[in-house]
Amino acid sequence: MLNLDRLRTLDAVARHGSVSAAADGLHVTTSAVSQQLAKLEREAGQQLLARQGRGVRLTDAGRLLAEHASRILSQVELAQADLEAQRGQAVGELLVDAFPTAARGLFPLALAGLRRDHPQLRVRLTERDPDSAVPRVVRGDTDVAVVLDWYNKPLPMPDGLAKAPILDDPADVAVPVGHPLADRDEVELEDFADDEWISWPTGEFCHDWLMFTLRGKGVEPRVSHMAEEHATQLALIAAGLGVGVAPRLGRGPVPEGVRVIPVRHAMSRHVYAIWRADADRRPSIRAVVGALRFAGERVGGPGAPIGVPVAAGARLRARRG
Repeated sequence: MLNLDRLRTLDAVARHGSVSAAADGLHVTTSAVSQQLAKLEREAGQQLLARQGRGVRLTDAGRLLAEHASRILSQVELAQADLEAQRGQAVGELLVDAFPTAARGLFPLALAGLRRDHPQLRVRLTERDPDSAVPRVVRGDTDVAVVLDWYNKPLPMPDGLAKAPILDDPADVAVPVGHPLADRDEVELEDFADDEWISWPTGEFCHDWLMFTLRGKGVEPRVSHMAEEHATQLALIAAGLGVGVAPRLGRGPVPEGVRVIPVRHAMSRHVYAIWRADADRRPSIRAVVGALRFAGERVGGPGAPIGVPVAAGARLRARRG
């Protein structure tokens, strides 16, 4: 008989591409992965891995068994979801990833509600950007991720995922109080064609969005500084070092020396939860998504449709208890 845990290890190696990356994904040592794979080879009676330089590659038999392992594990997840749905209780452990401002702006309220309403459910939150969180959900390394895209730039989404809108998060332009436009009631992004910008780091989805949006308005952005945290961006803006985009979710108090101005043609981020469609019936996922939607309504009004078909899980209703 093929051992399920060893099939899960082989699946992790196939998905991650190396023994060390699989160990990281499984939260075990590389030695433990190697031992599991050696036992699986003895069970299968065939060589599953072959040396390739400093790493390893799957043999033909390894690829064949890894394809079966992926299907078997998916069926196991479906079985677990069905059993949990039949029991009708949100229990056990659920891993959740969220980008930083969602973690700060939504999760304190959502997690407190979940602890009160579902005491047998343990939710573990990790801050993680969407570019990293989406593949983790696809691989099954995390159960739910809270991600975002922008009104004019969707986040690429693989097949096999369900999603539910949480809220639309408006964004303003943040300027130093001494900026010539600081007294305006509304602005447009192109009003800042001659300004230096404080941006997210290169390669991040929000940085790419800012470059895409400014260039779409005929503005070639001059980025003077890059910072991942919005608080750092606002501190740089307060020092008069540039202007930036300031989403409202999780923003907190605006520092002295900064003025935030609404954009005439409103720009916003669409915030939503994603999870594997084959886990759609799990009460624990329904509970977490419901708590997030309730938190979204409390901090920013009901989540609006985001312009794409929503999977079955998006019909979840937020708990009002």
